[in-house]
Amino acid sequence: MESILQQIQDWLKEMLISGIMNNLSGLFDSVNDQVGDIATQVGTSPASFSPGVFSLIRNVSESVIVPIAGIILTFIVCYELIQLIIDHNNLANFETWIFFKWIFKTFVAVTLITNTFNIVMAVFDVSQHVISSSGGIIGGSTAVTDSMLTTLETNLADMDLGPLLGLFAQSMIIGLTMKVIGIIIFVIVYGRMVEIYLMTSLAPIPFATFANREQSQIGQNYLRSLFALGFQGFLIMICVAIYAVLVQSVAVADPINAIWGLIGYTVLLCFTLFKTGSLAKSVLHAH
Repeated sequence: MESILQQIQDWLKEMLISGIMNNLSGLFDSVNDQVGDIATQVGTSPASFSPGVFSLIRNVSESVIVPIAGIILTFIVCYELIQLIIDHNNLANFETWIFFKWIFKTFVAVTLITNTFNIVMAVFDVSQHVISSSGGIIGGSTAVTDSMLTTLETNLADMDLGPLLGLFAQSMIIGLTMKVIGIIIFVIVYGRMVEIYLMTSLAPIPFATFANREQSQIGQNYLRSLFALGFQGFLIMICVAIYAVLVQSVAVADPINAIWGLIGYTVLLCFTLFKTGSLAKSVLHAH
């Protein structure tokens, strides 16, 4: 009778250990996949991310927003001309060279509006190059090795049936949490790209303000916001890479603490991912 009970207990332990290892190996594979794919996801330019959406945004911007930007530019260059004329003692010290200055500034402003999309794409080409260059370094140094799982499986074999039941339930929670994290990363990455498309669609308007020194603050802040969106992808990749390194440091000799350590690191990853946007804007002084 005791041998039958022992066999049943061994069978249950083997089944639980197999379930725990399956859940945790899937977790580590997910970490490796996320770190490996994040550079591709966040380093894709707006034109390559969704060519159909980008073409739609560009057509709408050029047919609707550019004429509005032209009207705004007309008011700004007229205001700039008035300022240049009355700037020297209300015409008491009038010089004709200011008209050449005004024509040059107007020409530059019109050139900026007509090449808005080229300038915007150049901004994201810079950030994409940085992300792609660092992606290989980060992905190669954060891969979770199989030795961790081998050590963990050895330690699980020495545990009793009761603790294994608890660990199995906790490993299922971890697996569900990782799926939620995957959805969060998806939402943040795609939400960032949607925000890029929205800002790109209005690009000609802030570019029209560069013709005047006072109003050019709008355009300068817009460019800083574009750079912030571009380098937010780099911060997202750094967050996931840090998470992978922290997972590597989990002490698998104590399976229970290892499970809760993974939960804590997962919550930390969620928090830091949501902070990447505001941090990038803070660094570049965009608002």
